[in-house]
This record gives sequence, C-alpha cells and structure tokens, in this order.
Amino acid sequence: MIIRKLFKFENAHIVRGCSTVKCRSSIHGHSYKVELLFASNFLDKGQMVYDFGLMKQNMKDLVESFDHAIALWRDDNPEFVKDMKKHSARWVELPVSPSAEQFSRVIFVMIDKLLSLTSTQNGEKEVCLHSVIVHETETGYAQCFAQDAYSKNMGEIRLEEIIFSPHVLEDFKDKELFQKIIANKLFINPTEV
Repeated sequence: MIIRKLFKFENAHIVRGCSTVKCRSSIHGHSYKVELLFASNFLDKGQMVYDFGLMKQNMKDLVESFDHAIALWRDDNPEFVKDMKKHSARWVELPVSPSAEQFSRVIFVMIDKLLSLTSTQNGEKEVCLHSVIVHETETGYAQCFAQDAYSKNMGEIRLEEIIFSPHVLEDFKDKELFQKIIANKLFINPTEV
C-alpha cells in the first residue's frame, strides 16, 4: 500500500545551465507542492501504514526548511552566493543546482535518512519512502525514486554538504535536527501526537 502526504513551500532560485533564458539568468520563485509517498505491506495498530500526524514533526521541518528561502547551488558564482546569503536571512546552500529534479532528490535523501533513523512505537513495519514528487508548477513536476536519489550520475547528494542559514535552523522544533541526522542519532516517534 502507498500513502501520500502533501507539503507546500514558497522558494526562489536560479537554475543555471537550463535552456530557458529567464530561468537561468534571473532569480524567480515557485509555489512548490511536495508529495512524500510511503509504502508498506503492513498496517500498524491503528490500521495505518504510517500516521500522518507523525509526519507533521521532523519531516515537515525538513521539507518546509525551503519555505520563503532562496535555494543556492554551491557551484554558482561565488559572488552571487555570497550576496544572496548577505541579503537574505533564509537560504539553503545545496551541492546540486536547485531544479525540481534536484529538489526531489535532496528531499528524498533527507526524508529517507530520517525515516531510517526513526524507531516507531505503534507497530509500523517495513515502511519505506517510495518516492518524492516536487511540483514546481501546476503542469510540471519531478518524481524521484531511491535509484534516482542515490545516483552518482545525477550528482552526489551528501547531507553534510547541505547548509541551512541560521534563520532556517531556528525554525526547526528540534534546533539540532539536521546535525542529529548527519550524526546518525536515533529518533523515537512519540506514542501520541
């Protein structure tokens, strides 16, 4: 069975090297919709694959870390990256260009790692992240599966190379959330949300 949780965020970026002149040469924004799809052949004590309420915790913070922020590619012009960080309190620096395709991969890697470090308490079994869909527009989206997320052909995504601005980190309920994920700390789902 597959379940889906939808998140939304507003973000600005430049996609260097793309065919569309406006997109590769000007900062522009999108109202993103992100779908996290989880799969399991089992149901928990509540007859659910994974309680949606549990996703409103750390998973929500990770996805919404991009909200009202500018996504920066670390390999962009260094002066541009420096200026954007100087003039924007909310930014995320990525090891890959912030296209919809790469957003889906980055979010997949973050959520997949968090899920692998999470100990469940309500009988959830063999829950895996099936895919991540990032809608950049009403008519266009990118869908990432595990083989895409970890494909070196598409650019390696190492969590320790993702940098969140201090203002983004301040919005996490757990201020050390991302550092804990990088350090492989275990998370225990609450018994009640």
